[in-house]
Amino acid sequence: MGDRVHARPNKVLAAYRHCEEVTRAEAKNFSYGLRLLPGSKRQAMSAIYALARRVDDIGDGNLEPVRKTELLAQVGSMVDALAAGRMEDDETDPVWIALADAAQRFPIPLEVFQELITGVTMDVEQAEYKSFEDLLVYCRCVAGSIGRLSLGVFGCTDAERGREYADTLGLALQITNILRDVREDATMGRRYLPAEDVARFDCDEAWFATGLVPSDADFDALVRHEASRARTLFDEGLRLLPLLDRRSRACVGAMAGIYRNLLDTLDGEPAAVLAGRVSLTAGVKTRVALAALLGRVR
Repeated sequence: MGDRVHARPNKVLAAYRHCEEVTRAEAKNFSYGLRLLPGSKRQAMSAIYALARRVDDIGDGNLEPVRKTELLAQVGSMVDALAAGRMEDDETDPVWIALADAAQRFPIPLEVFQELITGVTMDVEQAEYKSFEDLLVYCRCVAGSIGRLSLGVFGCTDAERGREYADTLGLALQITNILRDVREDATMGRRYLPAEDVARFDCDEAWFATGLVPSDADFDALVRHEASRARTLFDEGLRLLPLLDRRSRACVGAMAGIYRNLLDTLDGEPAAVLAGRVSLTAGVKTRVALAALLGRVR
């Protein structure tokens, strides 16, 4: 399972190039970490991301819910076939070609993609979450699953603990995403923040789409409450790093570091999320990635 990318057939190399292009275009934060991986691992991670992006795009698209469910089921059937080692020789879809090759080179638990599909189906069904524990079920599906898939590429000195930490780190990343995207999700009719917490801080998610929260609601405290939970999950999930090799550790450290910086920004100015998506500059992301490469992850 070395880094002999030159030995792969042209069809496979072209498929990986497609997946890497998708990753560079869509994974604005993750791509900084992926650049720190050796070639084979970077390509395999791009294949994982490209399929995850496809699943997300189905859920976020403009099709009717019934059609979305059908398409998600089709992806699920293909995942089952790929996990069983069945793929047509004349397959032309670059995502499936790249993922099939990656799964031959790394012990990627392809069946875990079914959890991602379950989570996106919850989005299609416009699920709402009463408690933080309910929200964690969703986060484990859409983000913890990606952590566990990635671990198949990274490798780990302690598989059991590694899966647990990777899952937890995925939860932290997803909660950060939810806080960042509060307004965007609200305009799509999606409600992720636990209903119990929204009520506790005298908020109403119906206000989030307008960006106008009444002064007697404590929106800032709501965001900081969830940010504190995410920070605790980061602290636990980052225990994964010592279990990884240097380059994989740098990759995960960069991804996590970027999201922790984003979380700090949200915590410092919670109301900013109601004005639009909050993001970090390319310079900040680059500095975090370089620090991770040097083993400095906070």
